[in-house]
Amino acid sequence: MLRLIKTSVEQKEQILAFLEEWYERDERIVPTSVDRETTDFEAYVNTLRQKELRENIEEGWVPSTTYWLTDGEELLGAANIRHELNESLLKIGGHVGYGVKPSARGRGLATIQLQLALEKVKELGIERALITCNRTNVASRQVILNNGGVADTPYTEEDGTIVERFWIDLKG
Repeated sequence: MLRLIKTSVEQKEQILAFLEEWYERDERIVPTSVDRETTDFEAYVNTLRQKELRENIEEGWVPSTTYWLTDGEELLGAANIRHELNESLLKIGGHVGYGVKPSARGRGLATIQLQLALEKVKELGIERALITCNRTNVASRQVILNNGGVADTPYTEEDGTIVERFWIDLKG
């Protein structure tokens, strides 16, 4: 059974293996919130957990919670849920950033992970969630559409990258 769990010190070996798989493939880790220095693993966990609290947030950032997708044995993906949106997140990022590790892709896990993450977003009292992806990320676009995403106006970054923006109604 797939579920989302918060970061804990007990996950050290699983998290290190998750990150190493991305590094070995020279891929950008998604969500970027989990791509941090792990030498002091307790500090790594503390940093992620402290971002949930508004009083620990730097100016220009919003509170967020990081969850790991697990089947009970291994970590398959990660999701970062932003508790609110600022001007930047309205353009790029939205309420949820998510990624499935390379070896677990192609099995429909991202669709389930986003569905589970949207349940967490709804628990925060958010009635409409914004999810974004680069136009070139066809797989992520399909995951968002599979979860009820309705296209909004895309955003074009300064370098010309087009970011697709989708809203998902959580009221139901």
